[in-house]
Amino acid sequence: MKTGTFDEALEIIESFPEEQKESIIEIVKRRLTEERRERLAQTVKEAREEYARGEVRRGTVDDLMLEITQ
Repeated sequence: MKTGTFDEALEIIESFPEEQKESIIEIVKRRLTEERRERLAQTVKEAREEYARGEVRRGTVDDLMLEITQ
């Protein structure tokens, strides 16, 4: 987003009554939460697909460290 556009948006929001500002905050928080939830769901889906294709290995931290240092 361009800085000018962001600054303009903030100026508009600052002109709103307090109740509308609080509503905007709640709406943005809910949308951010939903976006995070969707990203997490996508990550879980991808991990399950990788597991199903056999692209995931199991082991301990020691196993991982041994593999990294080899």
